Amino acid sequence: MSLFLVTGGAGFIGSNIVEELLNRGERVRVMDNLCTGRRDNLAFVERLQCPTAAFEFMEGDIRHLDTCRRACHGVDYVLHQAALCSVPRSMNDPSASNDVNVCGTLTVLMAAREAGVKRMVHASSSSVYGNSEVLPKTESQAPSPVSPYAVSKLAGEYYCQVFTKVFGLETVILRYFNVFGPRQDPSSQYAAVIPRFIQLALDGKPLQIHGDGLQSRDFTYISNVVDANLQAAEAPDAIGHVINIACGQTSSVLQLADAIASTLGRKLEYHHTPARTGDVRHSLADISKAQRLLGYETHVGVFDGLRNTVTYFQNVRARHG
Repeated sequence: MSLFLVTGGAGFIGSNIVEELLNRGERVRVMDNLCTGRRDNLAFVERLQCPTAAFEFMEGDIRHLDTCRRACHGVDYVLHQAALCSVPRSMNDPSASNDVNVCGTLTVLMAAREAGVKRMVHASSSSVYGNSEVLPKTESQAPSPVSPYAVSKLAGEYYCQVFTKVFGLETVILRYFNVFGPRQDPSSQYAAVIPRFIQLALDGKPLQIHGDGLQSRDFTYISNVVDANLQAAEAPDAIGHVINIACGQTSSVLQLADAIASTLGRKLEYHHTPARTGDVRHSLADISKAQRLLGYETHVGVFDGLRNTVTYFQNVRARHG
């Protein structure tokens, strides 16, 4: 069994990765400062009845080198998910996004190198492409970030590539495209559109749509992202590469809203608000590189994933009244 460190492992994406690793019989160490992650997201650990040696939780901050050194000790693979993941948050507080996403990533890289980690998989973002009208987005396109969040993610990518070229630490960079699914937090003021829409719909409130709702995204169900991370940890030809992780199809915000209404079997009211500064208008991924280097395939499409996610939030609501 390998030992995986999942930074941000109590968060939305991280906890889903942890669950799959444990299901596969791997050993997992989670490091999370619980700023945006929640211990509740790891409740499945008790249900899985894993041996004590299979799972470890460390409350700690990726910006602290000594903490990262302890977290990386004895680790084979680092799956680096910890970040402040929000364009609006970065517009309000650019310094915080830089501190966590740039300085924190550099700190994890330094600790991983010192510990002799085999490989680090870094979670980046499609936001680095900016507002380029060229679709689909290919990894060879020049980045053109339009938010501090996007800048911070791009800087993290560059640090990973430098650590591979100069220090010999294997890294793989995954550019996520609008990930959604179970455990995504709908309550934050910076919540992503899908959990926010589902929560509003279940509350019987109008869906708040920024702008005209025709902005489109390559929405990507969480299980596809989990698969990509585990593939990237071991794919021999992926070292040093930036790789898009998405579904390779685009959906507008209005199409999402209509699909949620259809899934719930009810008509929903929409309320349009001004478009947000820093938002990208359209995004669509070319995923051929992921298919070639990782053997990646999209196993769950957007609308099947959306139905799964609605069901998840309905079940959570039923359990908690």
